[in-house]
Amino acid sequence: MTAPGPARPAPLLPPTERPRVILEHPDFYVVHKPALWLTHPVRARVEVPDLLTFMQRTTGEADLAPPHRLDRETSGAQVLTRDREAAQRFFTLFKTHLVGKTYLSIVHGTPDWERRTLDAPLGDLGLGGANRVSIRQGVVPDGRPAVTDFRVVARRAGHALIEAYPRSGRLHQIRAHLSHLGLPMVGDKIYGRDPGVFLTFMETGQTPELTARLGLARQALHAARIAFPWAGTQVVAEVPLAPDLQAYWDALPDTP
Repeated sequence: MTAPGPARPAPLLPPTERPRVILEHPDFYVVHKPALWLTHPVRARVEVPDLLTFMQRTTGEADLAPPHRLDRETSGAQVLTRDREAAQRFFTLFKTHLVGKTYLSIVHGTPDWERRTLDAPLGDLGLGGANRVSIRQGVVPDGRPAVTDFRVVARRAGHALIEAYPRSGRLHQIRAHLSHLGLPMVGDKIYGRDPGVFLTFMETGQTPELTARLGLARQALHAARIAFPWAGTQVVAEVPLAPDLQAYWDALPDTP
């Protein structure tokens, strides 16, 4: 009897876009990281393309480094420094909260407010009860301080396009805060409307059935704008809403 072979890794959908430079500066690049690309290489069960390796090979610059990171499923503005001095300067900017990042998200639900600031501490929910995902964050009394400013950009067919400005940088902050407000993000496997979908994803990968269940193959989160001081001026870089998110939004009926 032949022994069973090793388990096959769960399939991931291949990215449909390639990274592109939004802003080139002698000290850094601002690059549009497409959804389904990692920011930098990691050891994983399956091979996933990453922005850093792609840009190092494209530019021939081995010293490129990311001073911050976007999740694999999040698209948008990602900075890559071009030398160690620039990397150190960005470290200081982030440490002193001088980098502003604005995100766009499509959520289920239509809030009755136009602007909202949520000041609610976040921490591990812990396994047990309704939570079966170890990395899931939630609003907990002894959590780390977390503040997010929200603004409704538009409403359409039971959905809202929301701008989020995190004042702190906690794990899954925007997603967890939106979930706490009763506005789960479209396509979110951990904080979305279906609490069991992440476990299904870990078993099956991103199947067409799972995409249909979620509405999107990834969470509807896009880093639309980044701003920071540099060499006596204010640098601002903007990335239009990613095509897949724009297509999802445009396909919704134009009703509240």
